Amino acid sequence: MKLLIFPHLVHKEIFENMKISDLVLLSFVSENMKKRIKSSQITRFKSISHIEYGTYDYPRRVYFPYQNHGIYRGILDNIMEFKERSDNETDNEFFRVNVAGKIMNFRLSYEHDCPAVYFHPSEKESAIESIHNYFLDFFDNTVEYQWYQWITDDEDSIPNFHQLALSISFDSKKYGRRDVESLEKFFASSPVIKRVDMQLDTSYLFRPESKFYQVESVHLKLYSHAVPTFLRHFQGRQAFLSCYYKWNILDLIEFMHRWKSGEECRKLEYLKMELSINEIPQDQILNALGVKHIDESNTPPTHELPLAFWSGFDPNTDPIVSHSYVVRNTDNRVASVSIQNNWFCFGVWKETEQEFLRMVT
Repeated sequence: MKLLIFPHLVHKEIFENMKISDLVLLSFVSENMKKRIKSSQITRFKSISHIEYGTYDYPRRVYFPYQNHGIYRGILDNIMEFKERSDNETDNEFFRVNVAGKIMNFRLSYEHDCPAVYFHPSEKESAIESIHNYFLDFFDNTVEYQWYQWITDDEDSIPNFHQLALSISFDSKKYGRRDVESLEKFFASSPVIKRVDMQLDTSYLFRPESKFYQVESVHLKLYSHAVPTFLRHFQGRQAFLSCYYKWNILDLIEFMHRWKSGEECRKLEYLKMELSINEIPQDQILNALGVKHIDESNTPPTHELPLAFWSGFDPNTDPIVSHSYVVRNTDNRVASVSIQNNWFCFGVWKETEQEFLRMVT
């Protein structure tokens, strides 16, 4: 290709003015072209925090989310579409490309301004895996690859690809008012899932050994008395719970005592709970917990963490600025505690109490 005869600086200038989706398509020309693009776009590629495999419409698209000051603002650049081809389409209707050793059929998608790869349904998983492996090589391993999937049926499958972070949402019409036996089977047969979003109406939750409790980030809407069971077995980092039933405040007090003793949620970094039916009696909770207090004349440090799985909008947990905190007995680590109306927020610090108090101003 004549482009390769030009010096590196010319390549860099040309490539800098191309969309990344066009660079991906151009990289298919040859291994040499791919190397030229990668070597000239190192800084640009390093600025990519993550690539999303979206699932909210058909066809599934791969894209870069647009950020402004760390806030999600929509889709910046579509990289590729995945489409199933019909039986009456012939190879002559596509241009064929070697992707990671697999010959694949492409067309240009004018609707979303990116290439679209076509495959027969039986080849879907292997085709997407080939594309994914190509991305791993092209963008290197500094990028997080996020796969979103909406589960509507027990037979739905999710991919088990290398270096792929999975976010699973369950259809509440299908799963909200039934037992969780089928969900148990789903989690048991699934690869490691990083984020789960679901609604449950049953008071029965998963068995203590379920892989559900190993998910790093859990978003739950609960309509029955299931929170104590969840907190007792949760092994992840971040939990966001909305409770639509009359709550027993003693359950919250018990959880806090078990956390302080080191019996529960040892990996927990952040817990946010909304109790929609009843407000939380702040004084009763804080007194029962033996909470410590920072003098009101001082400014406590702000607890804020990157989300374990950023799915758009603000990439961080909601900040906790509280004069109240508790200390875990086993390692002297601190957790900030905030109670406002029907919201309970709990943020664990990596610092010990002595280190934490040095951050007070």
